[in-house]
Amino acid sequence: MVAIIDYDAGNIRSVEKAVALLGHEAVVTGDREAILSADHVILPGVGAFGDAMDKLQGSGLTEVIREAVNRKLPFLGICLGLQLMFESSEEAPGVAGLGLLPGKILRIPEEEGLKIPHVGWNSLTFPNQGRLFRGIAEGAYVYFVHSYYLQAKDTQIVTAATEYGTTIHASVERDNLFACQFHPEKSSETGLKILQNFLNI
Repeated sequence: MVAIIDYDAGNIRSVEKAVALLGHEAVVTGDREAILSADHVILPGVGAFGDAMDKLQGSGLTEVIREAVNRKLPFLGICLGLQLMFESSEEAPGVAGLGLLPGKILRIPEEEGLKIPHVGWNSLTFPNQGRLFRGIAEGAYVYFVHSYYLQAKDTQIVTAATEYGTTIHASVERDNLFACQFHPEKSSETGLKILQNFLNI
């Protein structure tokens, strides 16, 4: 069973549909026991960093997430979910993230000809080997929607990157923790393969 954490941050149904399409049972939930009894946990989300952290803390989910991670459940953050897994974001100065991984979230720099938010398909490079990308060719395209991006402190955890005005750490992996800035559930066959790789762990 796959627990998709529900904290009113949007983008949940598309993730649920993608997991179901791959033949796995998905439960959208904010319930501690349901999350901790799952085989895999996904933290999706679109929206603002500060609001999302308020919702997670207000519903007691920050502690549940930490417990799930400590139990070594395979854990995947998607889009805002990735950002929340890190220490801080320029979008919400003074608001601490979950701090599951070292790094910070920065605003994509303004550059002539580049639209922010970054919405669209970008190709990936693979600076380090990652289990999410087994069977996926370097240069594969995935779908992004974001104005802020990850700068991981430890570049060894970066398993995919893309360029959009700067180098964006598009996916990371450490032990049972995985995260994608892009939306695998909206990235066609490539995205479904990435999700399947996660669900096979």
